[in-house]
Amino acid sequence: MRISYRSHNVRDYWEKRWDDIPADQPMENNQVYPLKYAEQTVEDQQGRILEAGCGAGRILRYYHNKKMDIIGIDFIEVAIEKLRKIDSTLKVEVGDITDLRFENESFKYVLAFGLYHNLEHGLDQSIEETYRILESGGSVCASFRADNIQTKLTDWLTERRVSRNSNAGEGKAFHKMNLTRSEFKQVFEKSGFNVASITPVENMPILYKFSFFRARSHKQFDENIARAEGYQLSWIGQRCQNFLMRFFPNQFCNIYVLIAHKK
Repeated sequence: MRISYRSHNVRDYWEKRWDDIPADQPMENNQVYPLKYAEQTVEDQQGRILEAGCGAGRILRYYHNKKMDIIGIDFIEVAIEKLRKIDSTLKVEVGDITDLRFENESFKYVLAFGLYHNLEHGLDQSIEETYRILESGGSVCASFRADNIQTKLTDWLTERRVSRNSNAGEGKAFHKMNLTRSEFKQVFEKSGFNVASITPVENMPILYKFSFFRARSHKQFDENIARAEGYQLSWIGQRCQNFLMRFFPNQFCNIYVLIAHKK
């Protein structure tokens, strides 16, 4: 396991992140992360869903608009407030994945994209809680930051950018955990899950960080557009990314997406 550090702690990071952007529109592109993998998991239209770490709401609002029974929780209050303001019919609340208020076997599905790697403490406890609230035969779909070349490059680029500003040298705080594929699998199996698949995914390709490789409509970065459409590359950027993911998927993904079932 490798730990990434930043100049701000993880709560401050996410409070600023969700405070800086409006609530998401429902996600549109079901061929990209995370909706692609949520759709592979949620097979029963009547099954109750918990989105843990719903953030700005792109997945939550997608399933809500399909009239499905979904609840969203997040530990950042500003994110929940924005979602309530944009749609008062959404079922959302502030919650802690390590200590959920829900009764045993309350949900058929848990979606947890980009959640568990934010936990400085309590990773095992959070996955045990996920197991507890799932029905027998229920499924979890979760993503986790990979420990590989891609994320090491991302951290290095971030460090270079931060070092140029006046806050450099003020100390480091926990940012995210990075796990290898086998570590990600083991932590779920330890809590009793049957792991069905672990897929290397390029949520934000390393090439997207350079405007030259972005699609024309993404040259001027807009996070809400990118979150709704996916991080779109130009033709040449996509060809380069396809090459990397074809031959070196475990080194040039930035996350792993796991689908696992409760026994």
